Amino acid sequence: MKIICTKSNLSKGVSIVSKAVPTKTTMPILECILIDATTDIIKLTANDMELGIETVIEGNISQKGMIAIDARLFSDIVRKLPDSEITIETSENYQTTITCEKSVFQLSGKPGEDFSYLPYIEKNTPVIISQFTLKEIIRQTIFSIADNDSNKLMTGELFEICDNILKVVSLDGHRISIRKIELKEECEDKKVVVPGKTLMEISKILSGDTDKDVYIYFTDNHIVFEFEQTLVVSRLIEGEYFRIEQMLSNDYGTKVRINKKEFLNCIDRATLLVKEGDKKPIIINILDGVMELKMKSQIGSMDEEILIEKEGKDLLIGFNPKFLIDALRVIDDEEVDLYLMNPKAPCFIKDEKESYIYLILPVNFNAAV
Repeated sequence: MKIICTKSNLSKGVSIVSKAVPTKTTMPILECILIDATTDIIKLTANDMELGIETVIEGNISQKGMIAIDARLFSDIVRKLPDSEITIETSENYQTTITCEKSVFQLSGKPGEDFSYLPYIEKNTPVIISQFTLKEIIRQTIFSIADNDSNKLMTGELFEICDNILKVVSLDGHRISIRKIELKEECEDKKVVVPGKTLMEISKILSGDTDKDVYIYFTDNHIVFEFEQTLVVSRLIEGEYFRIEQMLSNDYGTKVRINKKEFLNCIDRATLLVKEGDKKPIIINILDGVMELKMKSQIGSMDEEILIEKEGKDLLIGFNPKFLIDALRVIDDEEVDLYLMNPKAPCFIKDEKESYIYLILPVNFNAAV
């Protein structure tokens, strides 16, 4: 095999597929990136058996063939080469020569035939959304997934299509994040759980352009994201997702409308008094026309007031400040509405159309704080 391409094209392709290289594996071949130039295109692939990424890069093929090269070493070499044309040439015994200007690297490769190819997915009718929309949906929900494997379903996000509405849900036992968007084209109903790792990696690859689309395909076991020259194939998480409808309620005893930026900045300031690992709640006292926020820790205390519009009864309630910050940071509205029932019931932050809903459970606190 002999291929020639620019450093920028190769570097971009390697960066994309590297996101599917496993950090730990008992199969050394999976620690490689496959360079496939057996047809008229140069294709790079990485696969950790849960997540596979394939991308096509521009370049010239002087001699067809394929090779698997250690991903970490290859990535480091490409990154540090001069910004010029790179030639990759392999011999019959899989010795690989990488040349760029006066730099020449010799590496041992592995047979491309040994590589674990991505599963073949029969593409049905796709769900089509813009790169911008998908990137935003992930940004606005991903923080609520659980970061441990004690419940596998909590490490993924529910993608549910019903009546042409795509609903994406994440939860970790303390909060729920929901985003809904209307799809432009007719799609059949679907319900799958996508690993959070897959969504995080896709979010890093997406350019976020509003005029570039992502084509999403579903099978019983896999989800496929196709955009520009890249294909991402991921296994789905098996199991019945939680019945979140039972956790949602439209009843409330108190409704608060508040300036989002003021509210967020105030909670952010309060966290200056909380050491990492400390679980100090922020105490919120909702009164007519004003919200009092209090934080008390070993370091010191903070009191602040924000003007609000209030409907319903007064309420004293405590929250993990991080959970409020995470939700408020991803809401783009200038003002937000909070719906509350009592000090032990969840708080709902949502817009009128319910295009986003954030449910946050309160925490117990000493009323004398």
